[in-house]
Amino acid sequence: MHAQRSGRRARRVAAAGIIALAIAVFALALAARAGAGAGAGVIGASRFAPPRAAPSDVGSGDTTAARGTRVLMRNVGFHLDDQIVMRIRYLEGTMRSKRPGTPVFFDDKAGFVIHIDRASVGLTTEDMTLLLNRYVFGYRGSPLRDLRVSTAGGRIKQRGILHKVVDIPFEITAELSVTPDGHIRLHPVATRIFDVDGAGLMRALNLTLEKLLDLSKAKGASVKGNDLFLAPDSIVPPPTIEGRVTAVRVVGDQIVQQFGDSAAGPGRPAPLEPPDTSSHNFMYYRGGLLRFGKLIMLDADMQIEDADERDPFDFAIDHYNVQLVAGYSRSTPEGGLEVFMPDYDDATKMLAARRTLAPPRPGGRP
Repeated sequence: MHAQRSGRRARRVAAAGIIALAIAVFALALAARAGAGAGAGVIGASRFAPPRAAPSDVGSGDTTAARGTRVLMRNVGFHLDDQIVMRIRYLEGTMRSKRPGTPVFFDDKAGFVIHIDRASVGLTTEDMTLLLNRYVFGYRGSPLRDLRVSTAGGRIKQRGILHKVVDIPFEITAELSVTPDGHIRLHPVATRIFDVDGAGLMRALNLTLEKLLDLSKAKGASVKGNDLFLAPDSIVPPPTIEGRVTAVRVVGDQIVQQFGDSAAGPGRPAPLEPPDTSSHNFMYYRGGLLRFGKLIMLDADMQIEDADERDPFDFAIDHYNVQLVAGYSRSTPEGGLEVFMPDYDDATKMLAARRTLAPPRPGGRP
């Protein structure tokens, strides 16, 4: 009797699995029929170009502002929002206001551009998960949701829900590479749908991701054949990033993008050297006009340094004033400014406890 009940239970479980798979096949077949007329996203022209300048109401003849501000960063966790962090190993480039003749204004991160000459920048799988769900596919009617990114050796895995008539759970293992126009290409090497071989199922139904996914409303994502493409300048929130990605790789839990190359070339500005070369975690701004709060710095010469270099400098541009108030600054002999800040998380705790950093004696570091 017990064996009969076990057999009936096993048959019910198997039947449920077959029904679920049949629903998926039916949905995919409908998608194949509709896919021929669907407007699937394709790779367009590269968007790695300076934005068209808006008219200025303060006079575009200001050559100091027009030159922009050179920037150098080392070991900085640059917050794109309160949770997503761009993990900068090094970065050299130029910041420019989107309005000619006006300063780069820290309080308006949507109002300036960071053009990267060369950089190594990492995003953890958690950062990438949040970017995809919140910015790239976070729109009404998106065909993808509940995405989760992880790594597997030198590859990445994406799990989530594909909505096409019904919700279809999927998992894709993909290899990363860079296209000639600087997009990041995700090429699937294994696909599972409803926990069965999705690649074989799609071949049997003559389907591709391009037929299944309409990404016309996605921010910085497109699809061609079975490959997904991401535009690094478009998948992140402000400030606007310009630059050419030349390599991408998986390092532990991070997806690391290389911009430009490390070698100096013709016409490229000489590498910046910060006033305090003993600092390991810092941001250095040189030239042009910088504005933060009510202050404007002419011919900028400012180095923002990590007060505690035991880990990378955690900097939140949306809350930089919290870090500024919790830290301190001092003038340099050349008329520049050296600013010492605690990490963002530490700064919020310090101010809550009504504490700030105490400046050291002259000539010393914190």
